[in-house]
Amino acid sequence: MLDTTYHVWKHEKSGDYLVRTTSYSLPKGLHEHVDVIQPTTMFAQFKGAKSTIFFPDDETETVENHDGQMKVSGSSAGGVDPSCNTTITITCLQQLYNAVGFKPTAQGNSIGITGYLEQFANLQDLQSFYADQRPDAVNSSFKFISVNGGLNDQNLSLAGAEANLDVQFAFGLSHPIPGTFYSTAGRPPFQPDANTPTNTNEPYTDWLDYVLTHPDVPLSISTSYGDDEQTVPRTFAVRACAGFAQLGARGVSLMFSSGDNGVGDGDTNPQTQQCFTNDGRNATRFIPLFPASVTSVGGTQHFPEVAVTRFFSGGGFSDYFPRPPYQQKVVNKYLSNLGANTYKGLFNRNGRGIPDVAAQGDFFRIFLSGVPRKIGGTSASAPTFAGIVALLNDVRLSNGKPPLGFLNPWLYSRAISGFNDVTVGNNGGCGTQGFSAAKGWDPITGLGTPNFGKLKDLL
Repeated sequence: MLDTTYHVWKHEKSGDYLVRTTSYSLPKGLHEHVDVIQPTTMFAQFKGAKSTIFFPDDETETVENHDGQMKVSGSSAGGVDPSCNTTITITCLQQLYNAVGFKPTAQGNSIGITGYLEQFANLQDLQSFYADQRPDAVNSSFKFISVNGGLNDQNLSLAGAEANLDVQFAFGLSHPIPGTFYSTAGRPPFQPDANTPTNTNEPYTDWLDYVLTHPDVPLSISTSYGDDEQTVPRTFAVRACAGFAQLGARGVSLMFSSGDNGVGDGDTNPQTQQCFTNDGRNATRFIPLFPASVTSVGGTQHFPEVAVTRFFSGGGFSDYFPRPPYQQKVVNKYLSNLGANTYKGLFNRNGRGIPDVAAQGDFFRIFLSGVPRKIGGTSASAPTFAGIVALLNDVRLSNGKPPLGFLNPWLYSRAISGFNDVTVGNNGGCGTQGFSAAKGWDPITGLGTPNFGKLKDLL
């Protein structure tokens, strides 16, 4: 059928076996109907999670135990405990984003986390986290769904930092809204570049093929994974985004972390940066993150909030997807103030801007393999924002209205006044200081961080 012969290959160092071919073909009349054929000629080895987790320098040191009893200073609308500048807990997020005292009650609400690349969400760690920060959630759990043979091994030593962070904060912030954790196995088609030489991309379409055939999909879903856009074949990216759009039309809100490498590789040194195109030109260029079509979440820290500094909040402009109409006004304003010659030729001035919004992204207190740890990354920002969206859906459902679904048109119109603008920080990379935060939208923190109280009123 493919005019080819497959062989079994063995990797000399790892001993792994692969079924691959060195060439194949497809009848011309089928090209427009086929997006992907695999496995074929891709021999790259797989490795661990692409999502980036940052531990502080004192990562082996256990942090102070609040026992879920952080003192609230001031009113629920404005009081933020000073300790939130160094340790982020559920209570901190409730204070920072004006959600103190809100209790979800609506029937039919739900929230989900997607897991990839063999990241396991540990139930024992979740109970330790709840006992520490959310005592009313102790003994509650989440529904686990395996996609394409995905696992969720409960050996405490195999607990995943990414998976634990995601479920602990998304489900802790939104409790008692029912939670679901998906584990999807496999890898997608892949185009290596200097920054990602081996396949650490996520099989989004495998997950989409599964959930789109099921009637009950969580209404707010967070994914703390992303890939250099140029490592994703364009046809795969378009197909995945079409699937994301179908979920949005069904009332599902999708949040993706914007990445932790600024405008590309997080390296501000021109001599060591690795932002090169993989199209044969080897040209220096900012590297946007995929997916860019859903709601992208950047990272902040401290209070008042600024862009994260221990790593750089991912942001920039897509080379695959044009800027949507709902973004035009705010993004054009930013680019006008930036000037036509700033970073000329390094990014697509007509591309879809990333991120859309932001949330706290560093010094999150989680439990990992039985030990409390501090952790950071926009991997923390996405589940935080997804938790807020789940609370907003609760308001909608309680008033007999449908869930929010695809968020972006609302975020860039009526909801703009419900965000805390972040105007300090930058997101270096590719041998530059990257973009700078500014009043209004910017490609570091988007529209800013959510004020749940205001957004609730705007619904």
